[in-house]
Amino acid sequence: MIQFMLLFSRQGKLRLQKWYVATEEKQKKRISRDLINVVLQRKPKMCSFLEWKDMKIVYKRYASLYFCCAVDSTDNELITLEIIHRYVELLDKYFGSVCELDIIFNFEKAYFILDEFILGGEVQETSKKNVLKAISQQDVMQEVCLPIVQRKD
Repeated sequence: MIQFMLLFSRQGKLRLQKWYVATEEKQKKRISRDLINVVLQRKPKMCSFLEWKDMKIVYKRYASLYFCCAVDSTDNELITLEIIHRYVELLDKYFGSVCELDIIFNFEKAYFILDEFILGGEVQETSKKNVLKAISQQDVMQEVCLPIVQRKD
């Protein structure tokens, strides 16, 4: 099971975080800070898997962003790497060649896509087509509901 997923820049700025286990806010910040430092200090040619505390950390760098997942120590690292890649593909398909700015300015869409793809730390939907269809339906609902909310004001 995925414990949490972090997206951060090469400068160490946290861009997105999703926690699938209950964790105190103070501990989340400490874990994020420590893990970001560990990953950023690793050389590019080093393995993308590492044992950290009682978890396995799987990360992958795409352009200027690191996608990092913490999974149970018994989980398969290659499957986790594939989950990260699938999420990047979904973001790429939705945004059309995703970049860090897309995540910054449309973070709610990045969360929507992640929530359609992963639920409770487990993959919910493997089909890119189905995930993107659900997201486009949410976009249509937002467009329909937005004028109604604006008229009330």
